[in-house]
Amino acid sequence: MRFFQKVLDGGKGSGVTAYVLIEIKSLFSIMLLHFAPGTREAYHSHAFGVLTLWLKGIVLEHLLGNSDPPKMYHGGQFKFTPSYIFHQIEAVVPTWALSFRGPWQDKWEEYRLNNKPGERFVTLTHGRKELQ
Repeated sequence: MRFFQKVLDGGKGSGVTAYVLIEIKSLFSIMLLHFAPGTREAYHSHAFGVLTLWLKGIVLEHLLGNSDPPKMYHGGQFKFTPSYIFHQIEAVVPTWALSFRGPWQDKWEEYRLNNKPGERFVTLTHGRKELQ
């Protein structure tokens, strides 16, 4: 359980800072997110479904295995992301969002582009601990 804390969100190199308003993982979380320009070299699912209100800035959402152009989001738009979607968020400019997260599941995955084939899907659990 966390209240009113500043934390790194999305792991090392994500470029995302979270200002936790409230986080009770078994129930919900509300966070103000700041995305620095750029993206990580990994696609990811989530441990939760999330409703995002993009406040200011521009991001592109890349979907794993999708050859369509990325979808663009900007201030004033809402986006719902189910937990099972593998995506990568690329901030074009510094971007702010308000994130409403549902209850956490125990596991989620990343698809790491820089890993060897056969080692690209990684299962994570609380604290971003890798599971075998």
